[in-house]
Amino acid sequence: MKPSSKKYTARSATAVIVANMIGTGVFASLGFQLLEIQSGFAILMLWAVGGLTALCGALSYAELGSAMPQGGGEYNFLSKIYHPLVGFVTGWVSTTIGFAAPVAVVAILFAGYFTQVYPIVDVKILAIGLILLLTAIHITNHKSSGAFHQIMTLFKLLLIIGFSGFAYFIVDQPQTISFLPHSDDFDVVFSGSFAVTLIFVNYAFMGWNSATYISSEIENPQKSLPRILLTGTLIVAILYVILNFIFLYVAPINELVGVKEVGYVAAKHVFGPQGAAIMSVSLSVVLISTVSAMTIAGPRAFQAIGKDYPVFSKLAKTNKNEIPVNAILLQSSLSILFISTSSFEFILIFASFTLGLSNFATVLGVFVLRKTQPNLKRPYKTWLYPITPILYLCLMGWTLIYIIKDKPQEALMSFGVIFLGIIMYFVSKKLEKH
Repeated sequence: MKPSSKKYTARSATAVIVANMIGTGVFASLGFQLLEIQSGFAILMLWAVGGLTALCGALSYAELGSAMPQGGGEYNFLSKIYHPLVGFVTGWVSTTIGFAAPVAVVAILFAGYFTQVYPIVDVKILAIGLILLLTAIHITNHKSSGAFHQIMTLFKLLLIIGFSGFAYFIVDQPQTISFLPHSDDFDVVFSGSFAVTLIFVNYAFMGWNSATYISSEIENPQKSLPRILLTGTLIVAILYVILNFIFLYVAPINELVGVKEVGYVAAKHVFGPQGAAIMSVSLSVVLISTVSAMTIAGPRAFQAIGKDYPVFSKLAKTNKNEIPVNAILLQSSLSILFISTSSFEFILIFASFTLGLSNFATVLGVFVLRKTQPNLKRPYKTWLYPITPILYLCLMGWTLIYIIKDKPQEALMSFGVIFLGIIMYFVSKKLEKH
């Protein structure tokens, strides 16, 4: 059967997940993790726990996505599980914080890696240029958009696998850091520092749910969505553990602590200054697919809101190829606005906490929906239910509590954004009556 030009294939949707996840977090967050934890075993455990959390979340979302394949991600799920207010606020958070802000951060990191080699280029201009280019590509049609995205994601995977393999086998003097557990490592794993640092890892894994935003535009979503979510998340989880092992294996910890461009530092120790320059440019190209993925997925929440709320109806408007052009343009405009005001670490923790609350409420919705709508058709049911959603809620809840305790400013900002979303909901409902 010939693929529809107005639908994304399962391969393109999986590429959206992989590219959405592999971005700022894994190429920039290790330096911040090392500020709190400098145990090789504990660092790899961070990434393993983050991967387990994402997989449990993906298994839970797969059930919701197969039962409610209308697109829009958490906006769609929470509107139907709890109340339209909850869905609206989640859609507001997903688009303004979950996608627009990270797009800005990734674009800036893209420009940062590029300017390691060509410092004459202005970082902000380059970052904005990338957003404009990808916006132009993704407002065309599903076929062109999906094909470009698959190519960029394939390049990303090949580069990561190639870099990891070369680094492991050709590095002259690997670091002496031990990846085997010592007695005090277990104290670190169960510490508050581990829980807070886990937020950087959870941020890196953000995006495992991105295919649910375009589920209505995927071929046969009820059958393919669970496989897409699990395959994409598992690929990334394995690559993350390997990549962070390589970073610590080839580069001294003292050169990585607090540094955003950890890939450049690692490449310098493997290939020397000239090789590192080539690698830095390659890593900047790798980040293109991350911005691409978020440009595809994020606007679908805006589009879903536009369909349900007449005040925002222009956001639901599509072109002749059923691409939500206005929603894409709005998200890209917000991202460009964020570029001039973003602080990497603050945005990272702030966005992670806000989206963590949204993901927590959604996974909890698996239990709520089974109780309130037991007869709802579920082509896929969460594997190992109720263990997997409970495990996700425990791990994510543990992290959220420690952020409130140790990073209150970021948590308060998140609650402020949520409160603003509530106000916007009631204002939009009031305007509908006039």
